[in-house]
Amino acid sequence: MVRKHFIFKGRVQGVGFRITFYQQATRLHLTGWVRNLSNGDVEACLQGELSLIQQVIDYMHSIRYIRIEQCEVEDLAVLENEKSFEMKY
Repeated sequence: MVRKHFIFKGRVQGVGFRITFYQQATRLHLTGWVRNLSNGDVEACLQGELSLIQQVIDYMHSIRYIRIEQCEVEDLAVLENEKSFEMKY
């Protein structure tokens, strides 16, 4: 199990990014969160199996109305008590 922190840059707000990200993460039983940032980026944390996290990221890159121009990724310590995925505001 791993935990990854992401900053997505590009056309990522106003295009359904957060709800799509949420749906994919919960479908794959990943934990973490996603939120919009005031600068137009989207920030997220995903925790679970690395292959499942990669599925979410690959899916987000495949959506034609979302354009991820840059994705910053950072490894974080696993949160053992995290049990769900949420959209933050």
